[in-house]
Amino acid sequence: MEFLLILLIGAATFAVCFLLDKVFTGVFRGKPQHRSGQSVRLSQHYGGAGVVLALLGLLAVFQSAGSSLLLICGSFVILLGVALIVYYLTFGVYYDADSLIVTTFGKKSKVYSYADIRAQKLYRITGGNVVIELYFTDGRTVALQSNMKGVYPFLDTAFAGWCNQKNVDKENCPFHDPANSCWFPSVEE
Repeated sequence: MEFLLILLIGAATFAVCFLLDKVFTGVFRGKPQHRSGQSVRLSQHYGGAGVVLALLGLLAVFQSAGSSLLLICGSFVILLGVALIVYYLTFGVYYDADSLIVTTFGKKSKVYSYADIRAQKLYRITGGNVVIELYFTDGRTVALQSNMKGVYPFLDTAFAGWCNQKNVDKENCPFHDPANSCWFPSVEE
């Protein structure tokens, strides 16, 4: 019986994440790049973990009768869960054949052409993940993790668009090596 209850709570958690994502996308994302269906998004585990943490924090707050430590810790866990949900819902790179939109928390979404990509920098993380940080001509950067949903199709499209918009042949790009996570020139240190 307890296993069934845990299974139902898990299913409800992911259903809430899915519905929040769909509602948020429909209300706040109306540009052509948003409607193209092509995007780089965080793993749904961010949203799921946020909902689970928020629910656990609420449980701790409700059970904190007389215990200020449990109340404080529960409140902290709620804030952490909400932060994960907000981060999951606000981060995204949406693109089509000509341009991309970078959406992050606390910053206004900005449309870039692929020619606005100036360089990239790689960071190798323990566990085999790679972070590809793209640098734009206006000084803004966006970090894409190799485990994000849709990151490699985006980078392939971005490189093709970059070559097209800058009138560069792919053969004249010695830095281009997707097998080693290199699509654009490296940042000059």
